[in-house]
Amino acid sequence: MNIHHLELFYYVARHGGITEAVRNIPYGIQQPAVSGQVAQLEEYLGVTLFQRRPFALTPAGEKLYQFIQPFFANLDLMASELQGGKARQVRLGASTIVLREHLPEVFQNVRKRFPKLKISLREGYPAEFESLLQKEELDLAVTAIEKKPAAGLHSMALVELPLVLLVEKDSRITAAAQLWQRDKIEEPLICLPAVEAICKNFQQGLARLGVDWFPSIEVSSVDLIETYVANGFGIGVSVQVPKARVAPNVRAVPLPDFSPVILGALWRGKTSVLVQAFLDEMQLRAKRFA
Repeated sequence: MNIHHLELFYYVARHGGITEAVRNIPYGIQQPAVSGQVAQLEEYLGVTLFQRRPFALTPAGEKLYQFIQPFFANLDLMASELQGGKARQVRLGASTIVLREHLPEVFQNVRKRFPKLKISLREGYPAEFESLLQKEELDLAVTAIEKKPAAGLHSMALVELPLVLLVEKDSRITAAAQLWQRDKIEEPLICLPAVEAICKNFQQGLARLGVDWFPSIEVSSVDLIETYVANGFGIGVSVQVPKARVAPNVRAVPLPDFSPVILGALWRGKTSVLVQAFLDEMQLRAKRFA
């Protein structure tokens, strides 16, 4: 039996299909190659291992996956043990602004303890990070924490980020109350998707005030909110990130009566020495900003 074919089947079974497998295989390989080699494995065994659409393992595929999963899933752990038990890689997810403004210093400090550390970074949303952690595709995420994490995940609050409105620098709006006093707010609202903590906390605050104002422009990152405000597309709702500066032609207006966003860390399972090193560094950084 071809071991490489088994490895490809492991990724297909683990990630629920060939397309997702290709995205997560840690080396370059094209979808047709994966399809062809898994088909060769099925031909050799004389069985169908999975249903393609919708994806589902057959009984034979489930039996094979359960047999090979412990081997392929623990290869990184074995490599770590053979290297003397020292962790070598961390896969970390966070928003663009956190990756840019805060994590470089954290990485530098952790690398003093782990000089050969390899780092893999990924941008995304909180719900996406939870899923990636559960699938063991991330080791640690720095993200908004809104509720108790899913089973098997651990969380640690780091810092509260106050909500702010972003307006153009020459805007006549100097306090949010000027908007709440209007019968109708005409300016377009620029915000993250409705499922994000920033947008949810903002809409809950508006509801308490009896104000209706819904997003006209939905963007995928805090950076884009600032960009679109700077280009005159409307008013953005964002968070005040410690030591982060807004664009020269953008001004932040405080929202003191709105619930802040809690930024924290999420990780899965037993806390490794490397993950603990990152948590310690992030706690120290958060304390400096508090």
